Amino acid sequence: MDRKWWKESVVYQIYPRSFMDSNGDGIGDIPGIISKLDYLHDLGIDVVWLSPVYASPNDDNGYDISDYQAIMDSFGTLDDWKMLLSGLKSRGMKLIMDLVVNHTSDEHHWFIESRKSKENPYRNYYIWRPGVDHKEPNNWSSLFSGSSWQLDETTGEYYLHLFSRKQPDLNWDNEQLRSEIYRMMTWWLELGIDGFRMDVINLISKVQELPSVPSTERYTWGGQYFMNGPRVHEFLQEMNHEVLSKFDCMTVGETPGADVEEACRFATSDGSELNMIFQFEHMGLDSWGDKWDVKPWSLQDLKSVMSKWQKGLEGRAWNSLYLNNHDQPRMVSRFGHDQEYRVQAAKMLATWLHCQQGTPFIYQGEEIGMTNVRFAELRDYKDIETHNMYRTRVLEGHHSHETIMESIYLKGRDNARTPMQWNDSKHAGFTTGEPWLKLNPNYVDINVEADLANPQSIYHYYRHLITLRRQHEVMVYGSYELMAAEHDQIYAYTRTLGDEQLYVVCNFYKDEPEIEWPIEMVGKCELLISNYESYPVKEEVSMHLRPYETRVYKITK
Repeated sequence: MDRKWWKESVVYQIYPRSFMDSNGDGIGDIPGIISKLDYLHDLGIDVVWLSPVYASPNDDNGYDISDYQAIMDSFGTLDDWKMLLSGLKSRGMKLIMDLVVNHTSDEHHWFIESRKSKENPYRNYYIWRPGVDHKEPNNWSSLFSGSSWQLDETTGEYYLHLFSRKQPDLNWDNEQLRSEIYRMMTWWLELGIDGFRMDVINLISKVQELPSVPSTERYTWGGQYFMNGPRVHEFLQEMNHEVLSKFDCMTVGETPGADVEEACRFATSDGSELNMIFQFEHMGLDSWGDKWDVKPWSLQDLKSVMSKWQKGLEGRAWNSLYLNNHDQPRMVSRFGHDQEYRVQAAKMLATWLHCQQGTPFIYQGEEIGMTNVRFAELRDYKDIETHNMYRTRVLEGHHSHETIMESIYLKGRDNARTPMQWNDSKHAGFTTGEPWLKLNPNYVDINVEADLANPQSIYHYYRHLITLRRQHEVMVYGSYELMAAEHDQIYAYTRTLGDEQLYVVCNFYKDEPEIEWPIEMVGKCELLISNYESYPVKEEVSMHLRPYETRVYKITK
């Protein structure tokens, strides 16, 4: 085993705007997070991943940064942040920060200078091009809809923005820019943080010619020219050499479009780039390509994708394990059941994920089974991606308001961003003011206070699961083997480390299927955890599972 602390850790992602508000302005903040550190410690969290708290005009909720070394006023001060870091350290927890360096805000000092003139020293910090035939330099579409180019009247040239027009892309081919970024990263690490989650890090290298995509569409996805681009591994190896290798830190790269082989290059076991990546193949199972074109996901596809990553990275790289985050809908609504079987489904999904090989990432509210939300009015949604998509689809004329709203209910990012549900008081205990985003109305029944008081709650199940992971090395380092591959309702697998073996069985549906016991396990199993209070004492031939039931057995040799 190549033991590392970040392999053995459980990470909790905090989306600061929606976690806890301390001053009644309706926006979560750093003092609010500090007030909940004991809650995180009691849950068993090892590492907190803090989504961006840097200075930002908030066009994309903090992922448009105007100053990498300042804290957003609505979140607090740098002194508040230092108190947060100290509070985490004193409780034995670590902190990783979001690193957003594919782009900045158009209000960043670098870009303000860059747009002043073509001769400005900061001009080459960004990607500028003249128009072609009175149109954009190429036909790439933004990930937030429309063109990925914006004309700037000052110099009459266009700048590239793969996301919002207020998020101009940085030019990583500029060595001076890279040096500035490495200095900034070193500054944060010297302050005492324990690493970075790197936002869309595999987009930083673009094909320098910036060619158009062969297409009859006006704007077309151009990912083949900027996703896992020509110099991305060179840049990350340089970053590792200049910064990361000098600290005992954890790094996870967000890498849309990366396959297993690419992941093994990003997260190679020689440690020359990153520790692990977030891959998105399982996040695309319920769409036809465009995430808003929703289709039912299939358990066979989920088995295929997850097993491919488990086996493909084994001994070569390290997996990250997640089912939701600030950009994805709530996992119990997406992959489970968020009505009468919500509790069972949430526990089953947690078991299924945490028992695989990799570092588990918990997104705030997941541990109490928070669900997607269905706001009746479009204006109640705040996410820029959602509103851009709505406008684009209305203009296309192919979609009704009702069908667009249904896509938002299923896949919109605000599903994950409704404020944390702490109790059943007004605004769920998140704020004494008016929340920046409406609450999910089900907070009256689904909240932390209720879960803490109930020994059979989802929260207490997560605590038990995290404790088991600490007690059984096989949960961290054991090899993975898919079992009953053809079963259409049950996902089963083993984890094996030397003489230790676990058998994990998960029913993904509300039916009550059976699965045959592997002959070599009959009579040799000790139940470690289950999401039902009672279970059959003896099932020698087959195992009968109740709706969304999961069981983890320790196999005795």
